[in-house]
Amino acid sequence: MTVRYHRHKQCRHSLLLLLLIITIISAALDSVSSETDVGGFDYGDALSKSLLYFEAQRSGRLPYNQRVTWRDHSGLTDGLEQGVDLVGGYHDAGDHVKFGLPMAFTVTMLSWSVIEYGDSLASTGELSHALEAIKWGTDYFIKAHTSPNVLWAEVGDGDTDHYCWQRPEDMTTSRRAFKIDENNPGSDIAGETAAAMAAASIVFRSTNPHYSHLLLHHAQQLFEFGDKYRGKYDESLKVVKSYYASVSGYMDELLWGATWLYRATDNEHYMSYVVDMAHQLGGLSWAMSEFSWDVKFAGVQLLASMLLKEEKHKQHSKVLQQYKSKADHYLCSILNKNINGTNVQRTPAGLLYIRQWNNMQYVSTASFLLTVYSDHLRKSNTDLKCHQGTVTPEEMLGFAKSQIDYILGSNPMETSYLVGYGPKYPTRVHHRGASIASFKEHKGFIGCTQGYDNWYARSEPNPSVLVGALVGGPDHRDEFDDRRDNYVQTEACTYNTAPLVGVFARLIELEELKLEEEDVSLVATYKR
Repeated sequence: MTVRYHRHKQCRHSLLLLLLIITIISAALDSVSSETDVGGFDYGDALSKSLLYFEAQRSGRLPYNQRVTWRDHSGLTDGLEQGVDLVGGYHDAGDHVKFGLPMAFTVTMLSWSVIEYGDSLASTGELSHALEAIKWGTDYFIKAHTSPNVLWAEVGDGDTDHYCWQRPEDMTTSRRAFKIDENNPGSDIAGETAAAMAAASIVFRSTNPHYSHLLLHHAQQLFEFGDKYRGKYDESLKVVKSYYASVSGYMDELLWGATWLYRATDNEHYMSYVVDMAHQLGGLSWAMSEFSWDVKFAGVQLLASMLLKEEKHKQHSKVLQQYKSKADHYLCSILNKNINGTNVQRTPAGLLYIRQWNNMQYVSTASFLLTVYSDHLRKSNTDLKCHQGTVTPEEMLGFAKSQIDYILGSNPMETSYLVGYGPKYPTRVHHRGASIASFKEHKGFIGCTQGYDNWYARSEPNPSVLVGALVGGPDHRDEFDDRRDNYVQTEACTYNTAPLVGVFARLIELEELKLEEEDVSLVATYKR
């Protein structure tokens, strides 16, 4: 009887232990499932989709491994009229003009994402796609930089392009190209393109050293050109003024270009430029609340402040500390921790709100800078000190995550603003190529006004899904109207999505760390 009783007791204990383990695992799975379904937390899927978007925006002869199959070759005579090969590059948004300034910023942000989170991108299998997206842009910049002091800044004309609603494969609009040179300076676009090529040279340094060296050579020439022959590109090229005017001027891009060249070369010449020109070029006078294709000061200030921890920069500590105070102002304004009304406005549901037109671009760039700087502070074992209190690196990353979750569906409209992600997303994106039947399926020519008559005004969803595009997003009341003619909210741009690549990669790391911690916790519970 005693033996049988002990056996029953052992069985009972084993059964209870098994039930406990099952309950714990089930609860953990339910939690993960709940976060995925309700919170839209599948950052891996979002990352994959975001990189697809750049393939949809390609101009030129598409490669054999093109994954967005509703697109075809376009712009194959770009530059021919001016006797230069300008085939390639990206369309910036829903039209077909190739605007150099936002394209360069897109490539800079993609490159910065890879520099910071390349390991995470590699672990997800998306690094190769990120490198392809960067190289598609830098290959074009190499073509566009035809001599040391010449850079082709735009292909196409925004005015004539906007009169037509056509697929890129059918384009009948002007493809005239416009350049900056010694007599028609453009320090802003030269500086941003230098930044893009310098950042990309870091990306390709180990995998393609020859290409990396070539990019760096172009970057150095472009920076020297932009610094020597100073001027705003929209003053030299009036054609761009209604579309991508350089409102902030060129000073931020010169500092931005020099900062990236220092990161790429470790050459003290560029470091001295960032320090010595800090006052003259406004790096220490502008306290910013936005970071965008036009305004780079916050990016410069943040990168400069991250150099403070390095012993070799001790001699520059005074100026770098001033850069840091401006970077802190930007970050604190985003986190609602500043005083005197300098905080960034938020919607009722908590989305950062800078301005009406294409507000999501500012959300994605802010989320990126918060993410990068939170990692910097975490590694330095320090916090962000604001007028309204101290913010930990974890809190900074948590706020960035809240903005990303809003984008992916945690919002009053219960819609994802990343097209193609989740069960509900914008289906009438303001985009010529996606809104007209694919050239692969409907090869008949669609004319300029025919597109407006037969496709633009349709109430039906776009025939093709512009996967990975981040649209302009909701208004200040969190309201969104999914209409093709509502370009303020439904148009997407390459520089909206580019910063998301890095943030998604970082959030994937965060999720993996949480899973590892849960595994350790389960093992510890089992041992008890």
